[in-house]
Amino acid sequence: MHARIAIAFELPAFLLGLLFGSFLNVCIARLPQAESIVHPRSRCPRCRSAIRWYDNIPLLSWILLRRRCRDCGQSIPARYPLVELATGAWFAIVASNLQATLAGPNQTPEHLAIAVLTCIATLCLGFLLLGLMVMDWQTMLLPDAFTIAGIAIGFLLVCIQAVFLGPAEDQINLSQHHIQLSSPGNVVDRGTLFLTGPEALIMGRLAAICGIALLLLAIRGSYKALRKREGMGLGDVKLLAMIAAFLGLGPAILALFAGVMSACVYAVGLLVRGRASAATRLPFGSFLAGGGLFAALFGDRILNAYLSLLR
Repeated sequence: MHARIAIAFELPAFLLGLLFGSFLNVCIARLPQAESIVHPRSRCPRCRSAIRWYDNIPLLSWILLRRRCRDCGQSIPARYPLVELATGAWFAIVASNLQATLAGPNQTPEHLAIAVLTCIATLCLGFLLLGLMVMDWQTMLLPDAFTIAGIAIGFLLVCIQAVFLGPAEDQINLSQHHIQLSSPGNVVDRGTLFLTGPEALIMGRLAAICGIALLLLAIRGSYKALRKREGMGLGDVKLLAMIAAFLGLGPAILALFAGVMSACVYAVGLLVRGRASAATRLPFGSFLAGGGLFAALFGDRILNAYLSLLR
């Protein structure tokens, strides 16, 4: 029974993810070149022939065409089905997590709404990060159409989530002492100074976006002052700010840590094989995007486990 319910969530999500993955391939191919993602229709990059609708079915068309363009025989890169598969897998994983949340006991309508909004936010974040990962790897570019728009989308979804958060839920007490507030009508009110749950969520997320961006800007400036050359692009700063907009400060720092560690491992591998030097540029945004995907899936559990060790 549980398997049937899981399939009912995951299979449609996977198929929907394949469609979004197909669209993501268009974004990956065109945005770094500042081209429209709407017009013209999808075309073969070699012979410029328009791709027929039945040759544009995610994953299936690549297999049936035997990895080649129907008109010119040009090989179709494996990147296209891999992006579609990765997007489909991401949608299926997020749908599975949503199903587990909805199956939990004592769910209020507000909590269910927040769970659905969190699911939507995670789907959007995965779509953006997968696209940025491939774009930076191929072109060393992180288009603002994904990073800046991602920051706005992430923050907007957080603001919508705050609507469903109760005033006393997740509130922050700043002082346990009562204060006296006098109104113009000399009515005295006594209470505890605190931030409501919605205020804490929105202001905390805004602080996370600004804080993580300032941190990377400081690292970028320090590197440039010491090495007399650019070590990190502004696109990386905007990318990590986007991750903070969706996930918050803690997961964004975890994404940064995971991105730095994976980039270091990759760089050491290149150096050992003699395929790079100390001055070789790396697509750091790709590693940051991978760290963001990691933080989106496992960030809360890792941070909770780490905080429990400090108690």
